[in-house]
Amino acid sequence: MGRYIGPKCKLCRRAGEQLYLRGTRCYSAKCAIARRPTPPGMQRVKRRRRLTEYAIRLREKQKVKRHYGVFERQFRRYFEEADRLPGNTGENLLILLERRLDNVVARAGFAMGPAHARQLVVHGHITVNGRKVDIPSYQVSPGDVIGVRDRETSKKLVKEALETMRTSPPSWLQVDSENLIAKVVNMPTRDEVPIPVKEQLIVEFCSR
Repeated sequence: MGRYIGPKCKLCRRAGEQLYLRGTRCYSAKCAIARRPTPPGMQRVKRRRRLTEYAIRLREKQKVKRHYGVFERQFRRYFEEADRLPGNTGENLLILLERRLDNVVARAGFAMGPAHARQLVVHGHITVNGRKVDIPSYQVSPGDVIGVRDRETSKKLVKEALETMRTSPPSWLQVDSENLIAKVVNMPTRDEVPIPVKEQLIVEFCSR
């Protein structure tokens, strides 16, 4: 099970916008985009390069991959599944990624950020319908109840995240901060995906 372990702020600088990969740091003055909005690497000549059509579509794909923390092979599997589902392929792709367990943990405010949410899941701190699930890519469904294991360590980690982040959960999640549970009320919609992305460009790139 691979994961990116390099500098996350460089990914935001390459995308040219915030991907919110560093939790609280992204909301502070230390944010890399606020301090150094230029792309990473040696800045020899400060001039704007016109992106090709290929580069524009590639950047949209990379933005989504990095936000959800998936590698290329896994992303391709998500795209193939989205293409088989009825409806708009681009919207299906984003909804499948939104339904990942690690993403739901982050959206509920149980973690400091995407990487922390993945760690909570992998280390066995999270339950789904009362059973421990340690697979970050687990797909949640309407009616599922995401909770925290009945252990002091698990509860402490999640409570600290809730107090620090104080995020507003999306409408498709019903969060009970007192009991540390989040219920999936319905399937997420395209309008509830927080990252600004043009999914049609991703479809065009992956359909080449």
